[in-house]
Amino acid sequence: MLQERVETRDGWVSVAVHGDPDAPGIVLVPGVMSDARTWRHVASALTAWPSVTVLNRRGRNPSGPLGDGYDLATEVADLGAVLDARPGPAAVLGWSYGGTIALLAAGERELPHVIAYEPVDPEFGSAALPDLAAADAADDTDRAVEIVNRQISGYSAEHVARLRADVGSWAVLRRLSRPLYAELRALNTARLPERLAARAGRVDLVVGAESTGRAPYGTALERVRARLGEHRVTELAGHGHLAHVTGPGDLARLVDSLAG
Repeated sequence: MLQERVETRDGWVSVAVHGDPDAPGIVLVPGVMSDARTWRHVASALTAWPSVTVLNRRGRNPSGPLGDGYDLATEVADLGAVLDARPGPAAVLGWSYGGTIALLAAGERELPHVIAYEPVDPEFGSAALPDLAAADAADDTDRAVEIVNRQISGYSAEHVARLRADVGSWAVLRRLSRPLYAELRALNTARLPERLAARAGRVDLVVGAESTGRAPYGTALERVRARLGEHRVTELAGHGHLAHVTGPGDLARLVDSLAG
């Protein structure tokens, strides 16, 4: 794995490149509460592309800070800078917020193939924004992790207690929660185009079977679908929103099957 720094219009991001760094391939865009490291098992398991480039979005070390005026357009521009820095046309796989970024990027430039795993829309998680704002102002990352799990994802208090009991994993979640408020605010205040991914050659959506038809992720997916032209939806059996954690090999095999 090779780590590279990519200059953006107002800062920099880092990418982790798996496979042949000189070959065109697929670019992965993680969502909130994740980074290149949490996607490493998926990246290393993908076989359909000669290179897999994982974007470490801004706000995650060693990428730069979110910066003033951060919004969804910032993320789209960052992805564009990464695509320009990589050889040849690339497929893009985005997860959750990263899926939204990928679909927006495909409205600004031609992309041969966009794969979005449970992308979200501006309605997603909006009710939790005031509580996240308070946690952010207090620099209370414990509270932020609780909010994203309980109020946004809908997990039980027992689930959060189990997460907290794993001291190492909880520390990672606290670190990943630092940009969460700004990211959700950027999503909630965005105005999506009437048609998403208008310049994509092909669009595949993936939904975990545990999310299908259910709030918050399955219902957000349906709202995104209403803004897409021709596309295909594939269900990943046995998993929900966090398939990159619960079944990275299963997710990689499904994504491989969508190549070509």
